[in-house]
Amino acid sequence: QVHLVESGGDLVQPGGSLRLSCAASGLSLEYYAVAWFRQSAGKEREGVSCLSAGDDPIYYADSVKGRFTISRENYKKTVSLQMNTLKPEDTAIYYCGVSGRFEAQLNCSAAFNTFTDWGQGTRVTVSS
Repeated sequence: QVHLVESGGDLVQPGGSLRLSCAASGLSLEYYAVAWFRQSAGKEREGVSCLSAGDDPIYYADSVKGRFTISRENYKKTVSLQMNTLKPEDTAIYYCGVSGRFEAQLNCSAAFNTFTDWGQGTRVTVSS
């Protein structure tokens, strides 16, 4: 059974940085596409960034491109999201997701609907 636990969320000032981590268990991470999603108040969950199997291709939403970096360490079964130059609009609950579906392994951003295993989320608040 897949189990995901996110951590690292915090209150940070605009322009600051945070590093989110996701600890995975119950799977061989190298065979999965991994992703970070976020959901802010009154909005639907959106895909922020993802890594396809083999870490190619990599996807970033336009709103975070150049500021966020996704990475994974398969042997540690961890997925990270380095977030720099944070903005108030980045405020949200961030979720780690994985998908073992072939279409996600091939191109994660085209298969966000296949990410059905989630953690409990970690809250990021960007405010002065």
